[in-house]
This record gives sequence, structure tokens and C-alpha cells, in this order.
Amino acid sequence: MDATAVVEEAMKKTGLVWVRASGRGHRAQGMWHIWQDGTIYLLTGGIEQPAPDGLAVDATAYVTARAKDRNARVLTFAATVDTVAPGSEDWEALVAALMPKRLNLPDGDAAPQRWARECTLWRLRPTGELVETADEPNTASHAAAPPPSPARTRVPRPLHLRGRPARNRGGH
Repeated sequence: MDATAVVEEAMKKTGLVWVRASGRGHRAQGMWHIWQDGTIYLLTGGIEQPAPDGLAVDATAYVTARAKDRNARVLTFAATVDTVAPGSEDWEALVAALMPKRLNLPDGDAAPQRWARECTLWRLRPTGELVETADEPNTASHAAAPPPSPARTRVPRPLHLRGRPARNRGGH
């Protein structure tokens, strides 16, 4: 199985990818993206989407593509991570591709200037390592522990959960 062809096909069929940084404790996060020339580009920061926890340059990230029609996992693969510098030749070409994909821009045609000031454009290049495919799915739960929170509720159980008092049960 040619990993490049499999990734290319899966990325053409997905509108949203889930990205998780390598290492323990990182959660997958749904991200809008563009797929161009065999590479995923993610725009994060400012008023755009937040970057996944732990995503770093020269690290590995795991990308899960889901089918638009079934919302089922189609493929999970490893990708190397780096960024595109604002003002570079790559930046200018990618901004032209990002503009029509980014819906409901609050600042319209001024968005590229805001992106250059406030955002990071991540480049995720597939390594060829397929972690999971539709033919060989991972049978693990994929459930993540809830994030830690100081919130808690401590109240007594309601009367109807305790049952009837013993004196009213009609016994001897």
C-alpha cells in the first residue's frame, strides 16, 4: 500500500482534521485546514482557531482524517511540523489559498495583514507512517480523560434517590 496515495485520497475526502501533538497527555483537536501539494496547512492564533496543545516545530503530530459523509475515521498518520514565515514566498502563495477557505472573515481583505501580525501558519508534512487505516482500524477506545477542572458539585442526594423512610414502608 502506497502511503502517499492513501493520505492524498483521504485528505481529498475530509473537511476537518483532528491534530494531536506527540507525547503523553495531548488531546486531539478538530481543525480547519487547507490541503495543498501533499501538505496540511493550519492557521492558528489571534481570533483564529487555537493551536493544539503541545504542537511544536520539529516535532511529530498525528493527524486523523474523517469522512465527510459518514464522519468515520478514515486514516490516522504521522506528520512533521514546521511553520511558514510571514512575508515569505510560501506565505504569499498560501494566503491566496487560505482566503477563500476561511469563512466569515471579520476583516475581509485585511485578514492577511492580521494573520501576519497575530497568527502562526503551521505546515504538517506526512511522514509516510500510517497509524490507522480504514482497512486496519485501531480497536482502542479513543476516549480521552476529561481535562482537569477545579469545578465540582457537592450536594446531598435528593430525597427521591434515598428511598422511602423505614417507618413508611409498611413492614412490621
